Amino acid sequence: MLKINNLHARIQDGAEILKGINLQINPGEVHAIMGPNGAGKSTLASVIAGKEEYEVTDGEILFEGKDIIEDAPEERAHEGIFLSFQYPVEIPGVTVTNFIKAAINENRKAKGLEAMPAKEMLALVKENSEKLNIKRDFLARSLNEGFSGGEKKRNEIFQMMMLNPKLAILDETDSGLDIDALRIVADGVNSFRSEGNAVLLITHYQRLLDYIQPDFVHVLADGKIIKTGDKSLALELEEKGYDWLLN
Repeated sequence: MLKINNLHARIQDGAEILKGINLQINPGEVHAIMGPNGAGKSTLASVIAGKEEYEVTDGEILFEGKDIIEDAPEERAHEGIFLSFQYPVEIPGVTVTNFIKAAINENRKAKGLEAMPAKEMLALVKENSEKLNIKRDFLARSLNEGFSGGEKKRNEIFQMMMLNPKLAILDETDSGLDIDALRIVADGVNSFRSEGNAVLLITHYQRLLDYIQPDFVHVLADGKIIKTGDKSLALELEEKGYDWLLN
């Protein structure tokens, strides 16, 4: 599904952050990226999604066999790539429901489909909001305006479930969540998982991986993946920290 070869990237007119990333994610897999602050984890997520403040200087990003480096962020979204933001933006005056309705119908329009019928949309909203314990009044609020950190993250997972992407990139989804909210968000991710999609989790902490079982754990440091393993690698990092890999 996603294949990254020798990816180098930098902030526009700035220092190089990614220094030769190689990564392959197949359908049905969950990959976790861990690493110290400043390692390039969020930059990798942003570059895959096509955020324009980053410049790819070498390498390729293949999504379902197609090089997407020249594709705009909205084109990548229409192709099936979803990025949950570390710091979601507030949009006053646009309700959660209206935002997700517009996003779904833009995706359908890009595929040459008619807008989703209202009855089908309402049923989908009801199904996914119940999975995340989202109340009706929450859906009527302006997007992220006045939301707590946990509410913002829960809303991001709700958007992911509604849009049903092929590749979901979750950038520090566990940040700022208490145990109850973490379980609810993890349950949403686990219900989303299927043989037809894939998930890339970016996290500082092993605790998220207690609830979402990864197939692979990668350690990113100084712009490169320096070690790959299974869930046991995350447990080892929790016990030893990163110094034993970096020294």
